[in-house]
Amino acid sequence: MDAQQKLKSLLNQLNTVLVGKPVQVQDCVVCLLAGGHLLIEDVPGVGKTTLAHALARTFGLQFSRVQFTADLMPSDLSGVSVFERSKEAFVFHPGPVFAQVLLADEINRASPKTQSALLEAMEEKQVTVEGETRALPSPFFVIATQNPHDQLGTYALPESQLDRFLMRISLGYPDRASERSLLDGTDRRDMVDHLPPLLAPGELAQLQQAAMRVHLSAPLLDYVQDLMAATRSGRWFLQGLSPRAGVALVRAARAQALMAGRDYVAPDDVQAILPQTVAHRLIPVSDAGRGAVEQVRAMIEAVPLP
Repeated sequence: MDAQQKLKSLLNQLNTVLVGKPVQVQDCVVCLLAGGHLLIEDVPGVGKTTLAHALARTFGLQFSRVQFTADLMPSDLSGVSVFERSKEAFVFHPGPVFAQVLLADEINRASPKTQSALLEAMEEKQVTVEGETRALPSPFFVIATQNPHDQLGTYALPESQLDRFLMRISLGYPDRASERSLLDGTDRRDMVDHLPPLLAPGELAQLQQAAMRVHLSAPLLDYVQDLMAATRSGRWFLQGLSPRAGVALVRAARAQALMAGRDYVAPDDVQAILPQTVAHRLIPVSDAGRGAVEQVRAMIEAVPLP
């Protein structure tokens, strides 16, 4: 089975669980192919946790879930050493961060100290516990969900942590037909429990390598730089994109092109993933009168194509 057939079968299986959201499901797969982390922002109960669990099972990855609360401590994530009498020594008990897919559920309900405990894990793929550095499994993929900031008991994520997420998406409410199938169909949690893994160990790494081999032409790189320069002009946003954000954008565009069945990146690929990849890193100017996603879309219209 070639890469395109594998990707199609992965999308088909995920779309049987999260009905009526094919664009968001594809964004999740793109994010995983690009080797990044995903932030899902939405109200409770629209399928964020179900999507994360289905993604892990479909890709055949080890899954771990942490419910973030106000009293969650960093050691609850990374693990702790406990003295065992039988061995007369301290033995390290790894925390839930030692998984291939970590679902950080309602991440903005934890204190900033605990949120920052994920920074090293997300950026370096390792954690330092009691002075010792321990590598995390490969691949390591964080899917974090957060509730809207106007809900009680939430802390805004710091900019440094938002920048570690390759993409941010929102699921939104289902359309009427999709909601009807949810109300009248099989419980989604039961469906997730019976999903078969569609990738063998190592196949995800092969797909990620294939994404990184997708060709990027010089004119397209000029277009990416034009978009980044537009974010820094002061016309659209208070601060522009960092070089790290530009690298993330290129990785996501390559994965998007692979999903589309091409061996080169087209402007359409950049435009398709630009709002999800950069909007959470940007703050619109005060007189914009619209959110970051809408401002990014307006900027796309204003920047000439290569």
